[in-house]
Amino acid sequence: MTERLRTGIDVLDRKLDGGIPEGSVVALAAQPASQAELFLYELTATRGTLYLSLDRSGDFVAASIDTADASTGDPTVRDIAGEAPLDNAAKLVSALPDDSNLIVDPVDVLERQEATRYRNFLNELQNHIYNTGSIALLHCLDGHDVPPLRDTTEHMADIVFELETSVKGDRIENHLAVPKFRGGRALSDVIKLELSDEVDIDTSRDIA
Repeated sequence: MTERLRTGIDVLDRKLDGGIPEGSVVALAAQPASQAELFLYELTATRGTLYLSLDRSGDFVAASIDTADASTGDPTVRDIAGEAPLDNAAKLVSALPDDSNLIVDPVDVLERQEATRYRNFLNELQNHIYNTGSIALLHCLDGHDVPPLRDTTEHMADIVFELETSVKGDRIENHLAVPKFRGGRALSDVIKLELSDEVDIDTSRDIA
């Protein structure tokens, strides 16, 4: 039986029967203005993590993790710069050790590269994550300008998380759906989450 690896988010781990199957690639789709980064930061607390930043500087990401109120780890943060982001990311991914986390934040930059080369990158990523018993989390910005290769990302991912953030009355509500889960059972129910200092279940009651 495939081992389940914790995400560091208790409510999600319970819903997923202990966590994410080792060797999985996860796509987390979320709006740019959401608090989706809390998912990424809390994942770093579970095991050694390589954090690839494709827009913010590595120093800025590391400082954000250090000052987060949530429980976090001490990831290795690298920013991917230059004119060959796929090549630069692939080199770092190929050196990922066993039993690790890989975070790509956001994957949008890679999704805007040439289609065949991006598919090759995802195939090599999947093979390495599977062979090392690791987890990869691809942060997908679900904003006004979604890259044309987003369908490819979600098709090739083993698991898809969809985080929807909306304003309802005087509250901000966050709902997490898991429509795709290879090697397990997709969740039939949407999880209502509280995203403030950390990721937790929202126990508030809706008022009609």
